[in-house]
Amino acid sequence: MLAVVMSEFKYACPHCGQHIRCDAAQSGTIMECPTCFQKIVAPQAPAVHDPKFILTGSKLPKQRPIGTAAGGATVAPVPANKFPVVALVVVLLVAAVAAAAFVFRDKIFKPASAPGEPKANDVRREVVPVTTSVGSNAQWKLDLEAEAFPEAPAAGRLNGQEFKSDRAILLGGLLTLRQGGQGGPPDLGVTIGLHAVRSADLAGKTIVVTTNQSPVPKVTLRSKDAAQKRLPRPVNSGYALRLEFGALAGSKLPGKIYLCLPDDQQSYVAGNFTAEIIKPKPPTKPVPAKK
Repeated sequence: MLAVVMSEFKYACPHCGQHIRCDAAQSGTIMECPTCFQKIVAPQAPAVHDPKFILTGSKLPKQRPIGTAAGGATVAPVPANKFPVVALVVVLLVAAVAAAAFVFRDKIFKPASAPGEPKANDVRREVVPVTTSVGSNAQWKLDLEAEAFPEAPAAGRLNGQEFKSDRAILLGGLLTLRQGGQGGPPDLGVTIGLHAVRSADLAGKTIVVTTNQSPVPKVTLRSKDAAQKRLPRPVNSGYALRLEFGALAGSKLPGKIYLCLPDDQQSYVAGNFTAEIIKPKPPTKPVPAKK
């Protein structure tokens, strides 16, 4: 009976001071205070039984490492916080909905059409070629290697004036693009002296002139002043030219031109034309002098 009494001892709660009776076999285990209901760790039993000697239990640590407490009792580890699976699923679902809304935004959010405007599904999308307005310098380039011929009638700017060719003439090896001046010299135009005896010899030919090339065909700008006086201006070098002739069709020869001159006005002509082949007039026979 004495051994049983000796195996029991008392200790005080570290939270409220309540005396708690404990068996020596419970030393180091987690117990609950009957007064404040706090979790505490029972102290080790004293080596000598003394009713006046009161031990104090230990407060339960907030986080305990995995291991075995004194006395052989296993201390349970504090579970680690895990990322909530439900929150992860919600985040992924929201991201998927946002991505789908961005991809199909044109179908989901249809803009309202203004009164009198056709609906979006009634409009046929067509590729409209972009053309440069006559008089701008966007088509003036002295490097024409990578430039394409504009798909429009030959036009541009000459001597600072807007130019639209209304007639093209081939006289032997002379190509003239002119504007106005019906029945006489053109109001505005350009003549290129090509190395050909007959106009028909130019059919299917391509002529390329770079700015540093020499010798080059002679180019002459033709214009008139306020008094309708002719003002020819020759250009003998420094210009860029691409000229392509098509197949001969009777007395006409189609072609494409891209000409840029190195003047301050940035004169140029670009586009397509159909030249009329004009035969040179036969030389006039001299009238014999009367005897």
